[in-house]
Amino acid sequence: MTIEQQATDTVRIDQDRLWDSLSTLGEIGAYLDDETGLIGVRRLALTDEDVAGRKLVLSWFRDAGLEVTLDRIGNVRARRSGLDDSLAPVVIGSHVDSVATAGRFDGCLGVLGGLEVVRTLNDHEVRTLRPIELAIWTEEEGCRFGTDMLGSAVAAGRISEAEARSLTDAGGISVGAELDRHGLVGPAAVPVAPPAHYLECHIEQGPILEAGGYEIGVVTGVQAILWHRLTIRGRAAHAGTTPDALRHSATLAAALVTVKLDEMVKSGQYGALLANVGRFDTAPNLVIIVASEAVITIDLRNPEEDAIQRASADLLAYCREVEQRTGVTIASEITAHTEPAQFYDEVMDEVEATANRFGLSNRRIMSGAGHDAGEMAAICPTGMVFVPGKYDGISHNPREYSTPKACADGINVLFQCAVSFANRS
Repeated sequence: MTIEQQATDTVRIDQDRLWDSLSTLGEIGAYLDDETGLIGVRRLALTDEDVAGRKLVLSWFRDAGLEVTLDRIGNVRARRSGLDDSLAPVVIGSHVDSVATAGRFDGCLGVLGGLEVVRTLNDHEVRTLRPIELAIWTEEEGCRFGTDMLGSAVAAGRISEAEARSLTDAGGISVGAELDRHGLVGPAAVPVAPPAHYLECHIEQGPILEAGGYEIGVVTGVQAILWHRLTIRGRAAHAGTTPDALRHSATLAAALVTVKLDEMVKSGQYGALLANVGRFDTAPNLVIIVASEAVITIDLRNPEEDAIQRASADLLAYCREVEQRTGVTIASEITAHTEPAQFYDEVMDEVEATANRFGLSNRRIMSGAGHDAGEMAAICPTGMVFVPGKYDGISHNPREYSTPKACADGINVLFQCAVSFANRS
């Protein structure tokens, strides 16, 4: 154990303060979910609600003495100086934007947990050798502008600033226009200089930890993600008078593709493939009209890049069959693609050793969800801490929940890891 670890090993974060921060931020964009009767969160990226959430968190950053800067895609960096500011920082980050049907933990725990790390360092007057920076990444969810991990992808150099700014939402509003409207275009350059380490804490979005009784997940990496948007064009016709042989139904074609995806998953031919059709829009969307158009989104996930590519190719080949069968045309656009990300052994080992030192049961686990950490792993040593989610790990839902103790356990592990890496020359 190093001198720095000896000095901070008994330090713990303020559980109540962390929980209060999560609860307060959860009031911004809050809505009553009719299905569950619970209060959910809706802070789509770069909406007024997202910006209000950012402003609240930034006020907390400044209260903690952090120097706040923005880059050209709206990513926030908040810096706590180190003893040697010439050294690359340790960055802790995540996001505060949400899906339309969110809970209050996804992303927010990582940001507010990072804030709690800084607050705890301040409380105990602990200085670190390297600077520590907190990051809020723009449009992690991808549910408004169609590409997930957008801000961190620009920061890591996978997506250009120009490409990111040109993306539009369903109403035709661009990322660039919203950044300009909210005054979120800062002076900091993208891509960013690689940090010394990147750390992220997140609620697990699955049942593995809860089902196994584990208190900490040592995340090994992030599986591949591939999104298709299919635009299917048929021909509008009267539903009562048009013979079946003369119909070119866009909804029939979309349904066939949806069923095919389920068959591909269950076939076992593509490893641990998961697939989802999350959006299904039709036109003219009238009861008595054979649909002339359907737009569907396909979300493919797989820990193996070659398997997800085979699934993608086979899906597009099947689309050609559907065209022949139904008389429609199907255009495909890949809107997002991230290859599997492997996290660094030194970070996994540090998370695991810290959890063991604290007597917290743990296991190594790959994430099925996308995370900003997956983008940062391309440019610096990266790792994640998972805390268990209740109710089968449900996420992107108002039922999303982790206990105050579980959140505090994860951030205590995060704190120790951040201090350890920030004191390495």
